[in-house]
Amino acid sequence: MTFEQQWLEYDYNPFVLFSSKGKVLSLNSEAQFLLGSASAHELFELATTYANVTFGFKTTFLELEFGRYKFFALTIGYENEDEIGIKLYQVPSFKLNKPKPSGELTNIYTLVDLCISTNSISSTTKYLKDFDPTIPEIIIDINSFIKLLNKVYFCFKENETICTKIFYRVGEHIKFDKKKYSIFSVEIKADNINKAKSNELEVLVANTNFYVDIQKKITINIPMITS
Repeated sequence: MTFEQQWLEYDYNPFVLFSSKGKVLSLNSEAQFLLGSASAHELFELATTYANVTFGFKTTFLELEFGRYKFFALTIGYENEDEIGIKLYQVPSFKLNKPKPSGELTNIYTLVDLCISTNSISSTTKYLKDFDPTIPEIIIDINSFIKLLNKVYFCFKENETICTKIFYRVGEHIKFDKKKYSIFSVEIKADNINKAKSNELEVLVANTNFYVDIQKKITINIPMITS
C-alpha cells in the first residue's frame, strides 16, 4: 500500500469505489463501518444521483444520516463509464475544547434506569430500552448527568413511546492529556420533540462537560473513563 493509499485507508471520512453496476470494488476502513448502517445500494444510488453530468468530480452539500453517522457533504468522481467513487464528509461528533470529565465511578445503566423511573411516575408514556450490556462502570458527574437526562426526557414527554438506547461507538475516540478513550452514547428518541424545551437544553449543555447532539433525537456522547 502506497503512502497516498494509506491516507485514504485511514481517512475519517468513508470512501467507496463502485463498478458501473453497483458492485463495491474497494473501500476504506471507515466505509466498512458505514456499511453496517447503510447498504451498498443506498450509497451507489447517492453516487449516481449526485454525480456530475460529465466526467469529473462534483461536491454537494446536504445533510445525510445513516445510523450513528451524520454527513454534511459528499464528493462524487468518475473518469470513465466503468467506475464511480463516493466520499462522504462526517459532521464532527464532539467539541474538543472541553476539559476531561470528573466525578464518581458509577454504573451508567443504574443512572438511566433511575431517570426513567422518575419520569414514568404518573405518566402514560411507554419507555423502551435498548441497552448494550458491555459498557463498564465509568467516571461521571452523577448529579449533572441525572439533571441533563431528566431535561432530555422532558423534551419528549408528550409522546406515547420514548426509546432509550445505550451503545458503544465503534471506532470513535477522544483524547484527554494525550490518552485516548473510547466513547459510548445514550440516545433518546421519540416521534416528536418539544422544540422550546430542546432550546433550553442547548443552554444547559453549554455549561456542562457533556457532548450532546440535539436533532430529532438527542444523543449524549460519553467517554469511557474508568480510572
